[in-house]
Amino acid sequence: MTEWYKSSVFYHIYPLGLCGAPKHHGGSEPTGGFLVGKDWIQYMARLGCSAVYIGPLFESSSHGYDTIDYKKVDTRLGDNDGFRQWVDACHEAGIRVVVDGVFNHTGREFPAFKDLRENRWDSWGKDWYCHVDFNGRSPMGDPFSYESWRGFAELPRLNLRNPAVSDALMDVIRFWVDTFDIDGIRLDCADVLDFDFMRRLRRETQDMKADFWLMGEVIHGDYSRWVQPDILHSVTNYELHKGIYSAHNTHNYFEMAHSIRRLFGEYGLCKGAWLYNFVDNHDVDRIASKLNCKEDLYPVYAFLMTIQGIPSIYYGSEAGIEGRKGRDNDDDIRPALAVKDVASHDPKLWEWVSSLVKLRTSREELAVGAYEELLLTNEQYVFARVLPGRMTVTALNNSDNGAECYVKLPQAVTGVKDVATGEQISVQDGGVRVKLEPHSSKVFITE
Repeated sequence: MTEWYKSSVFYHIYPLGLCGAPKHHGGSEPTGGFLVGKDWIQYMARLGCSAVYIGPLFESSSHGYDTIDYKKVDTRLGDNDGFRQWVDACHEAGIRVVVDGVFNHTGREFPAFKDLRENRWDSWGKDWYCHVDFNGRSPMGDPFSYESWRGFAELPRLNLRNPAVSDALMDVIRFWVDTFDIDGIRLDCADVLDFDFMRRLRRETQDMKADFWLMGEVIHGDYSRWVQPDILHSVTNYELHKGIYSAHNTHNYFEMAHSIRRLFGEYGLCKGAWLYNFVDNHDVDRIASKLNCKEDLYPVYAFLMTIQGIPSIYYGSEAGIEGRKGRDNDDDIRPALAVKDVASHDPKLWEWVSSLVKLRTSREELAVGAYEELLLTNEQYVFARVLPGRMTVTALNNSDNGAECYVKLPQAVTGVKDVATGEQISVQDGGVRVKLEPHSSKVFITE
């Protein structure tokens, strides 16, 4: 298996939002094509990304996670042929494609649940869902009760212990691989999925496509329970996500460094694992809205792109687009955007992020190198990613004031290069003197 994900930078697209799709499915016929235009593929390539996580994609009633038909691209987005052509174009541009797999629950209009509502105890779907009880009533007025995801009755929970359900979902995934040639799946609600189901998923997807990648949405808990050779390749790193914005807002880099040690240190919970790192996504406030100081976007992205794990950029955030979750909807964090809107929003930040993305995908030590902490205070943090004969050093400053520090390097070199300016910096007594502007970062490499 080629472990392509270790050196990848992901671009994350929530397509129903990006395309400004109607909030609710209206039963319209496919218009053809795929509304996430190929200009987004060109844009991702220009940014430097080598993979895209896009989803949810398949026919649903509203937000995409209440599935109606697993084998049909949502008509609000296009059709199956259009999406296959989009995937092919991504592959031609050197971009892998990962889609959402929503297997914990379905929508109420999914065929199995529709049949349950219509035929009750005579339904073929009665064993497809968890804890169906014909002695109760549901919050939706059904003459039976059932388990749902987090009490949201519009999302009935699938019984993944039922072989008929598990078999049907494996058939769905085989259809996705054969029809669309996808490269991986992001498992929605992986933290509550049946472990035997995930083990089967790992076995069967590897048979379908040797380098197929599985990443799970896990918010809390010991990530190493999921990241195992026979379960998932990766999970979402919510612990580090919280530490990144909190450490900058409270001027406390110890929080970020603690997360790195706890997860990846000598006795770390996830030592040797590649977690999916992000600063925002379709479920949380955008990073530009979370930070007290917008200039901290520069050290935030320098950290994201040079720390161990798999970095991901949520569409538009690379240019500082803001957005907060609403009380009743997520519209503000899932906006309709065109390529021109993103590229022109904050060109300076965009160029910085793009340079970091390209650095990330070109420097082997940033994918698989060791991590060494070189300096840590509340407001300054310097670390290196190291392989024999290769080194990248990242220096961060979250202070309102400039900072100057001397840092011993973990390898004997004569000089390092500032990736932003190209300036060569001489090494003195085995270290370098680093000057940082307020709320800034610098990245140095050996050549």
